[in-house]
Amino acid sequence: MAASVRQAFVLAGTSSGTGKTTVALGLLSLFRQLGMRVQPFKVGPDYLDSGWHSAISGTPSRNLDSFMLPAATLNALFRQAMRHADVALIEGAMGLYDGYGSDPDYCSSAALAKQLGCPVILLVDGKAVSTSIAATVLGFRQFDPTLSIAGVIINRVNSDSHYQLLKTAIERYCGLPVLGRVPVMDDIALPSRHLGLVSASESRPNLQPWRDFAARLARTLDIDRLLALTRLARMPSGEMPQLPDPALAQGLTLAIARDEAFHFYYPDALDLFEHSGVRLCPFSPLHDKALPPCDMVWFGGGYPELYAGRLAANRAMLDSVRAAHRRAVPVYGECGGLMYLGDMLTDRHEQTFLMAGVLPGNSHMGERLTRFGYCEATARQTTLLAEAGETLRGHEFHYSDFTPRQSAVFDCRKTRDGAVLRNWQGGWQVGNTLGSYLHLHFAQRPTLLNRWFAAARSRR
Repeated sequence: MAASVRQAFVLAGTSSGTGKTTVALGLLSLFRQLGMRVQPFKVGPDYLDSGWHSAISGTPSRNLDSFMLPAATLNALFRQAMRHADVALIEGAMGLYDGYGSDPDYCSSAALAKQLGCPVILLVDGKAVSTSIAATVLGFRQFDPTLSIAGVIINRVNSDSHYQLLKTAIERYCGLPVLGRVPVMDDIALPSRHLGLVSASESRPNLQPWRDFAARLARTLDIDRLLALTRLARMPSGEMPQLPDPALAQGLTLAIARDEAFHFYYPDALDLFEHSGVRLCPFSPLHDKALPPCDMVWFGGGYPELYAGRLAANRAMLDSVRAAHRRAVPVYGECGGLMYLGDMLTDRHEQTFLMAGVLPGNSHMGERLTRFGYCEATARQTTLLAEAGETLRGHEFHYSDFTPRQSAVFDCRKTRDGAVLRNWQGGWQVGNTLGSYLHLHFAQRPTLLNRWFAAARSRR
């Protein structure tokens, strides 16, 4: 790796809703305009924020997930992504110390910053507050003295006089440099709906407002000082785990659903397939009439409920998926993919549409989250991705529920602070087709792909 100076920092907030994503996107646009090679990251499993990072920066954003990925693997993926970057912007999740349960050193933005050796830039909301903001910042600084908080940015402050009051209070009582303020710009509000932000792949954002926002940030933030305070002293040590068996993977073709309805995929997982020798072949369940020639099929997460009518109307594609299933082509559906592979999907307007009919069961959209958060799934039997007794780590986030007409293949559980919060069964397999609500990061244990590859190879 070249010896050039690199910058890296975690942009963290005091809570959700402080404007981390908006400010992160503005900084990504600004770094890009400055001619820097920027690498965006997102703490945790979120697909939507990272999708917006990718659209604005022009570089695929990577998820750094401490629950699904062992520390050595996460560090190795970070190092790999930073090979050609000048600056890493890592957007935090929720509040700085919010993680899995009440332990701030497990799956939090603060824990990740310490693991990678990256300083934190703390984003605080300056609306409707004055000197009290110092109490907030001081609490965050003193909560963990081993954490490096390099500076503070104040969000939602339009007047310079208000900013100077807040800056003086923070620097006087907290001893931290204030790097500037972020003005309110209503024309760059991010669109949202039931699952959070509208994905960048759907909205296809106009980049000009973000360039204008970046120009504003160049006037209200001390970018030179920010970069000086966030130099990365050294890269974290890490090592990738054992890769899938090349004898199984080499030369296989994976048809991957990618359109407005299906687009939740981790770039590191896609890289894993390609590094293993698998060719990725994107297709659209909305627009194409048939699957491409392939050895495997992957329907990732997304919003099939918003496009259920169009998906159902594309009968040629549904027939193609059914035919592939009958030929024992190994098919994996993840969350939205599970909904597509079932018999019927009922949307939020109580309209019901026929789906692929490969996995016996129906999906029904609800008004609130059915399940969300990190969980573990232990295989009750041998499946496309796990041997009987093997445990996978992932997360669920869905408003729909799936009513099956067969037994589940996973025993699932959600724990917090060592106690089991909930047990349930999920995941369904018919022949070589597996569907589940569980979102997985395959880099957690790349060899789990060997079963999928073996099923594809056996058909050859």
